[in-house]
Amino acid sequence: MTAFAPDSLVLNRKLPLWYQVSQSLRASILGRCPQDPLRLPTEEQLAGHYGVSVLTMRQALKELEEEGLISRHRRRGTFIEPGARRGSPRRVLGSVDAIVAQQSGELTTVLGHGRAPVPGELAAYFPGVDEVVTYRRLRRDGESGEPVNWAENAVRPEVAAGLDVADLERWPMTKVLRDIRNIRISRITDTVEARLADPVTAELLGVPLLSPILHYTGVTYDESGRVVDVARIRYRGDRFSFSVTVETDGGAREAGEAGVTGVTGDGPAG
Repeated sequence: MTAFAPDSLVLNRKLPLWYQVSQSLRASILGRCPQDPLRLPTEEQLAGHYGVSVLTMRQALKELEEEGLISRHRRRGTFIEPGARRGSPRRVLGSVDAIVAQQSGELTTVLGHGRAPVPGELAAYFPGVDEVVTYRRLRRDGESGEPVNWAENAVRPEVAAGLDVADLERWPMTKVLRDIRNIRISRITDTVEARLADPVTAELLGVPLLSPILHYTGVTYDESGRVVDVARIRYRGDRFSFSVTVETDGGAREAGEAGVTGVTGDGPAG
């Protein structure tokens, strides 16, 4: 019987090895394709794959078994539970309207907002600006109520002056800026990277501390080239994947408008 092939992992020796292996294998299981086999390789094979001892691998598998993602059977082997949840990928084509339509099934709560000094890591986006208005929002699945992502937006004070918090519980920030504040948006640059959940993210999204998440940063520019908003969004790593497809249709479509699969809700629209 063919065994499931987990993703590779570069280990960080400053963190418990069993925990890193369990989280990597967990993400592989939850992100698997429906046609992938359910049987896992042996403990020895998995230990060799990750470059750890069998004892470390056994501890990692125990964690996943207690979570209900796998079941272990003497003489038969270890199997992925067929009911292990996997997030449904969605496709976004760089259109604010498409993103808004996809967000319709989610519930958004504004956790707080107010003026604050420009964060050091965002200073380059706001030259000459001492303060920004920050908005913190949590999104939940409309059916299960499960948290799926949380966002922090840093907005220029003069732009934020006309924002209504109630609008941010209905629409992505980009739609509010464009259609309600009448900001002429020239472009949005997107960056997505893999990170580990910090204490705030772990608590808000209901995931283990240091578990994998997708960290999205979207920088929105107006027609003068000025940054009006920087969105930082943390997505549950077990519910989303990210890929980019550049269509070759004679150059009519630039790489910056490439299709994005798996990032949903407040993705490129902030």
